[in-house]
Amino acid sequence: MSIKGKAYIGGIYEHPTRLATDKSLAMIHAEVAKGCLEDAGLSKDDVDAYFCAGDAPGLGPMSMADYMGLTKLKHFDSTDVGGSSYVVHVGHAAEAIALGKCKVALITLAGRPRAEGMATGTVPRSRGGSPTPDEPFEFPYGPTVVNMYGMAAMRHMHEFGTTSEQLAWIKVAASHHAQYNEHALLRDVVTVQDVVNSPMISDPLHRLDCCVITDGGGAILVVAPEIARSLKRPKVKIIGAAETTKNQMGGAVDLTYTGARYTGPASFAEAGVKPSDIKYASIYDSFTITVLMQLEDLGFCEKGKGGAFVSDGNLISGTGKLPFNTDGGGLCSNHPGNRGGLTKVLEAVRQVRGEAHPKVQVKNCDLALAHGTGGSLGSRHGSGTVILERE
Repeated sequence: MSIKGKAYIGGIYEHPTRLATDKSLAMIHAEVAKGCLEDAGLSKDDVDAYFCAGDAPGLGPMSMADYMGLTKLKHFDSTDVGGSSYVVHVGHAAEAIALGKCKVALITLAGRPRAEGMATGTVPRSRGGSPTPDEPFEFPYGPTVVNMYGMAAMRHMHEFGTTSEQLAWIKVAASHHAQYNEHALLRDVVTVQDVVNSPMISDPLHRLDCCVITDGGGAILVVAPEIARSLKRPKVKIIGAAETTKNQMGGAVDLTYTGARYTGPASFAEAGVKPSDIKYASIYDSFTITVLMQLEDLGFCEKGKGGAFVSDGNLISGTGKLPFNTDGGGLCSNHPGNRGGLTKVLEAVRQVRGEAHPKVQVKNCDLALAHGTGGSLGSRHGSGTVILERE
């Protein structure tokens, strides 16, 4: 059974805060839910399904449904695959709607890592006592988020000749877009030299190759077709979705590709479109190397040719062939809870609706893709892809 055309994005909302010292996680979840429902023109009593991930406090959907007064739930999902969770949730919500399990599915994200003092890339990938089977064997080597991504970047450079200057173009493109986003944490336009001259964090990744750390959150409302037709909002149809994991495979690890190698072709096949048809792409950007590898694996360019593809402004709206992350993305604007998949869907919806900032709005944007990665490219991770179409 295909989900193509079986569900729509009825509402979206992104929390404007980037530092939430005065708010709890539950409050942020509730505020983004309220904003999303208002965007759609619906109320909490219309919600009959709720989706959240591990960022939700307490017992996930049970605690949050109680806190937010969602009393009419018939379906819930607490799938947690890190930063790809919310892209996967969109697909799961569409599946549930297609099967008749619900009609109005609310997805919320909230996080406070900046308020809690987290530094970029420093979270250990393992803590010795983790229940994850492989991680105790990795713990003695001190893996962190940033050095695992640095390892993937170094391997890509070794295999394909990718350069730091090519990676820097990804940050440059994000900064060109972020200057127009009043809520972006970093709004200054940077150059390739600014990126490669910034301090080295984990060779070959510099400080400006790394995402921002912010508080905040967002919400998405996935609705049945008959609900979408009743709303006074542009109709954004979900036409393709796919998910997968890429694992350690008993040590037979190939660091040169991501799970997007599988979710890209699968979602394009369901949608009945090709990568060349996509007008805009929201790509998870925890680090510049994350973007480059996912663009290759999604089919926007050949494997190993990502460096050339992202260079010379090719990702800048109005300049390049594939505008990406026109809100500034995780590299410049917002990365709440270190889980950036949901905000990728938000900007894709804005583009398809024609509601992105006029300086970065893609002309005739009738097809957009959002892709999320959760976990680490250097070890195990999840991938989720959704394709959206303006009706």
